[in-house]
Amino acid sequence: MIRLLACLLALFAALPALAQERRPSHCIALAEAAPGIAHVQLAAFGGPLPDHTVRIGYVGHATFVIETPGGLVAATDYTGFLGPSARLPDLVTMNNAHETHFTAFPDPAIPHVLRGWPDRSGAPADHFLELGDMLVRNVPTDLRGGIDRAGTRENGNSIFVFEVAGLCIGHLGHLHHEPTAQQYAALGRLDVVMAPVDGGLTLDLETMIRVLTRLRSSVVIPMHWFGPSSLERFLAGISEVFAVERPASPSLEVSLRSLPSRPTVMVLDPRPISDPG
Repeated sequence: MIRLLACLLALFAALPALAQERRPSHCIALAEAAPGIAHVQLAAFGGPLPDHTVRIGYVGHATFVIETPGGLVAATDYTGFLGPSARLPDLVTMNNAHETHFTAFPDPAIPHVLRGWPDRSGAPADHFLELGDMLVRNVPTDLRGGIDRAGTRENGNSIFVFEVAGLCIGHLGHLHHEPTAQQYAALGRLDVVMAPVDGGLTLDLETMIRVLTRLRSSVVIPMHWFGPSSLERFLAGISEVFAVERPASPSLEVSLRSLPSRPTVMVLDPRPISDPG
């Protein structure tokens, strides 16, 4: 009997990392900025991660890859291709049904495909998925214009929130209006936010900077920019409120302890993912 118990204990100790539980986040809570240092680790896709640390890689346009310490891979605004990697994501989100933000034919081997627009019945997207050490949920927002570019498409976009390693990571998607008080409350406090900064196809820059100032996220990652000029216009406007860093890398590693003490824009260089080595 003693030998059997010893074998069972050894078996449980050898369970894979994917079985680890999710560390609760503080998204829906008024939380003070986490104590930490203004330094973010840089690393490539697929490498091992320290405990309670998340890797965020910028693939391009509005697509990011989020890697969890438990070994999960999530992709945002998935268009069907992330790069020359054999690894399929465990989860993909597609914020709105626009050709550069979704694919109608995701690989059927991807276990979880979350669409951010209304279903056939017109009901808003409503996601709350707990997967290993990550929780993914959405907050619907409206889009300007229908097929004829007039009017409003209600709930046509979703802001997806990824809660992992105690962090709240938000992807604003194709945001066309400032969130309402109810939407801000549903989002909660975002530690990291990916923000479209094109200045026209989504929000104008003045409104986007106001949104980011209201969110007061520790790390802002610009996306959906169409060349250096649009990116520089955004950086010039937000640098009065946020610090700006250019790590010359497509990815960063972040944890609660490494969040910068001052809200910081981290400019990542887009690059398709590839397997290590």
